[in-house]
This record gives sequence, structure tokens and C-alpha cells, in this order.
Amino acid sequence: MYETNYHRASSVAEAAAMFAKGAESKYLAGGQTLIPVMKQRLASPSDVIDLGKIKELIGIEASGDAVTIKAATTHYDVAANGTVQKAISALAYLASLIGDPAVRHRGTIGGSLANNDPAADYPAAVLALGATIKTNKRSIAADDFFRGLFATALEDAEIITAVSFPIPAKAGYAKFPHPASRFALAGVFVAKTKSDDVRVAVTGASQSGVMRVPAMEAALKVNWSAAALDNVAISADGLLSDLHGSSDYRAHLIKVMAQRALAV
Repeated sequence: MYETNYHRASSVAEAAAMFAKGAESKYLAGGQTLIPVMKQRLASPSDVIDLGKIKELIGIEASGDAVTIKAATTHYDVAANGTVQKAISALAYLASLIGDPAVRHRGTIGGSLANNDPAADYPAAVLALGATIKTNKRSIAADDFFRGLFATALEDAEIITAVSFPIPAKAGYAKFPHPASRFALAGVFVAKTKSDDVRVAVTGASQSGVMRVPAMEAALKVNWSAAALDNVAISADGLLSDLHGSSDYRAHLIKVMAQRALAV
């Protein structure tokens, strides 16, 4: 690991100020990606600013028709939180499937979204639920946030502070995990809003990262059931193909996981 300067911020404003002073700064959330990458000498930030102990970034709140999860809240806390379990049980279930206990107790929702790994779980929930990502500068709609593999709409020094999830009428999530990493080879989040709109988002399968599936959305808007997807064809074009599964295999998984998500 390269030499770096470590800073622990006590507020979002202090973190942003620390970031600005460094020659090549990086924010540290749960550290599940940045620390391994630094250990492999694939990243060498001049300064690492730890966001993990900023109190204003930790916690879960429900108000009106939304659940707001602050950015430094861990996966474990999302999975175990009674408010999330009651309002959006599929989101709590998704969080319970991330990695292993060590990852769930350290990793954070904000860190996961800022990293935007193409096989991460949260992006599927954020996109399917039409969530809003809040930062120290602005609010970003889910449809505008994800920009491809490991790419987002975040600007340099911008900090995710919270994610606001509209409470759906119905939702479900299912994934086929890699047996070692528990990342998704294909994970599908289905959501029906209280106004009867339907959104389906897939993670782990596309060459472009998390994606929506209009054909499934149209079928489920007519009939919210697993059977409604029986005749929906998923193209392998643009899907990942690697030693873990071909593009055709992932296309098959998308359909299977969507149908399982509807049964959860």
C-alpha cells in the first residue's frame, strides 16, 4: 500500500474542506472497495478522508411516503431496521444478501452507490424504486445518477449524504449470487408504485451496469405476476459474458430472477 494521509472528518463540511486541500484525495465510506484497491496498489490517494463517523450521515428516517437512509448507514443496519422492513421489505431483504457479515457490518449504502460496481445490489433498488440520491450540493434522480460501469453523476468532492426511497405498493428482489463474492451474476428488483407505475431494474448482467427492462415493465403493468413474464424475451445483446456465465446464461437468469422477485 502506498503512503497516504488519513483524516477523520466530524462533519460533511469538514470532509469537503479536507478533500479540497489534498492533491489527490479520496473519500472513505465503509472501505470495502477503496482499501483493497489501495492494498493492490491500484490507487494511491494523497489523502483519505474517512466519512464513517460523521453523525449526520448515519441513520434511517421515515416521513410521508418515503424512507430516507443516510449515506454512512451500514448494510446490516438497513437489513435489520424495523422501519425499512415494514415500509420496503424488499430493500431490507436486498441488504441482507450483500456479501457476508463482515461486509454488511462495514459497508455503507453511500459508499456502494458512489462506487457503482456493476454487480452491486443497491443500484437495482435505487433505480427500480425511483429513489433520489441527495448530496452536499444537490439532489439527483436515480435515472440520472448511474452513468455506466463504476461511473455516476457525482462531481469531484461531492458527497452522498442520503438516499430517499419512495415507499412502493409492492416490491421484490432476487439475485443469483457469485458463490465466492456474493456479488450478483444477475439481480432483479421489481417495484410497483402507489400510482400503478412499474419499474424493473437489473444488476450484475449488463455491460453498461445497472439497467431497466422496459419489456418486463410493460408486461407487469398489465398483470403483476410471475406468469406475466412467461412470454417476455430477454436479449443477450449488451450483456456480460465471462467465465462465470455467458450472455445467454445471464439473459436466462434475468427472467428467472424477475419471476422469483415477484414471488418474494
